[in-house]
Amino acid sequence: MAGIAIRVENLSKLYRIGIQRAGYNTLRESLTDALCAPFRRLGGVQSAIHNPQSNSIWALNEISFEAKQGEVIGVIGRNGAGKSTLLRILSRITKPTRGRAEMRGRVGSLLEVGTGFHPELTGRENIYLNGAILGMRKAEIHYKFEEIVAFAEVEKFIDTPVKHYSSGMYVRLGFAVAAHLEPAVLLVDEVLAVGDARFWSKSINKIRELNSRGMTVMLVTHNMWLVQTVCSRAICLERGAILASGGPLEVIGVYKDQVMTSLDETDGRKAAPRQSEAGKILQFQIHREGNWASEREAYPNSGIRVLMTAQSGHNNRVKLLIRVTSPDGFPYFTVYSDIIEAPESEPIECAVAIPHLMLMPGEYLLWGAICSPEGEDNILAQERLPLSVKDNGNAAHRFGMFWNQAHWRVEVPSRRRL
Repeated sequence: MAGIAIRVENLSKLYRIGIQRAGYNTLRESLTDALCAPFRRLGGVQSAIHNPQSNSIWALNEISFEAKQGEVIGVIGRNGAGKSTLLRILSRITKPTRGRAEMRGRVGSLLEVGTGFHPELTGRENIYLNGAILGMRKAEIHYKFEEIVAFAEVEKFIDTPVKHYSSGMYVRLGFAVAAHLEPAVLLVDEVLAVGDARFWSKSINKIRELNSRGMTVMLVTHNMWLVQTVCSRAICLERGAILASGGPLEVIGVYKDQVMTSLDETDGRKAAPRQSEAGKILQFQIHREGNWASEREAYPNSGIRVLMTAQSGHNNRVKLLIRVTSPDGFPYFTVYSDIIEAPESEPIECAVAIPHLMLMPGEYLLWGAICSPEGEDNILAQERLPLSVKDNGNAAHRFGMFWNQAHWRVEVPSRRRL
């Protein structure tokens, strides 16, 4: 496994559903039940394979992939796709039905609030317990102890039993322990969403730091911005199988298509504007303003000029909009025109100047649309273009979701009096 941190081969997990609990058994019945259990499980697996309509479900079905040392892999998919089951198996919490998963080095995990903590023990005792489970010596844990407590921001409660902690305190301490006890592989589920925005940002920056030192990270999340900006690769699961694997943007596109298809099947497609009402985008172009990294890559402080020509159809009063979104459609900002009195037979030409994008490095979509005065509730036509933003080495571009400028005025009163 040289260079490979995680190797998963034909991993499958079968759950039986709708099984009623039995009453209490005698000692003889309990012993007989324990002896027969392996054969029943084997029979249950064979039954599920040959009888798909049986009361069972494959949470994972023939999953295979590898993760190299130092990769950050985002695992995405709809609810029930098998993401959390995969991480529970990799964390050795759940045993697979078939297949195997090999891990190289220590494995740290943060799966759900309270996982790995004993509720009756204090925060201090749980830190040492988790370190011991990872195979660390007491001296190693002691060396990291103050750093863990400071990162988790639970100094006042470190000697309080964790059963009295709030969910936010659980997450802060759990992440601090998982990240600072130097595992070779870190597994993180959606649990970070429980924390506040400040700690979320702090945790993501810690993940970036650990990854820069060679740690392998597997991250289950519904946050596509996180996948595109933090992960080097992504895996999309659907009904227990790998739907797509590869570059984050490519896999996010597959996931988005899957979600939209599901919405169409469930709710039916939204009624499109009548042909007499529909508008058209005749031209949509991006032109560079200011300093760009290349012809196709902007910097966070680069500017753009958008040229758009549209026809309003049979709508005499319309608005135009320009929007920047993540690849999966999360909107970062939108700018609108005033309401335009539009001649039916004539095109509308507009030029929009945005002096500074103020976007973090990453991949985005730039949208142009013509809509009724009500706005997004009645979009008549829209177009989109990819927009890439490249890091220019400025440390200010490494933290947060947006970049911005500020004019500082700082004084030291004591020096002013001298």
